[in-house]
Amino acid sequence: MNHSLGMAIEMLVAVLLMLTIGYCILLNKRLTRLKADEHSLKAVIAELITATEIAERAIGGLKLAVRDVNENLGSQLSAATQMSEQLYRQLGEADNVVRRLSKITLAARPVTHPETVAAAPVAKPSAAKAVAAAAEAFSERRRSNGIAA
Repeated sequence: MNHSLGMAIEMLVAVLLMLTIGYCILLNKRLTRLKADEHSLKAVIAELITATEIAERAIGGLKLAVRDVNENLGSQLSAATQMSEQLYRQLGEADNVVRRLSKITLAARPVTHPETVAAAPVAKPSAAKAVAAAAEAFSERRRSNGIAA
């Protein structure tokens, strides 16, 4: 029995060694694939580093562009605001001029009555009324902003 027990143990050891060799072959294949994946992973990491550096440079350029655009827009906005205020003042002045001109025109227009239109010739505007309206408009402008007409 001793001999058969020894033989059974030897057979068991041989089977276990065969299983170990098979498992080692399987691990070797996996390690080979892992090394191949490691090389491709290193290549991917290098590409990512390069892409990151390019992106950082692009971001720096974009920051400079944004700063330049911000400065330009700020100055243009300031100029536009000043121009808007100037136009608003000029529109007010133009309104005053139109009002004064309409007063002068109304003062210089001859007064005609419907019953005398057919019988009487067209009357000439009164020079005194025109001068008075012009003087009134002139003084009104001088009072409003201190500028002579």
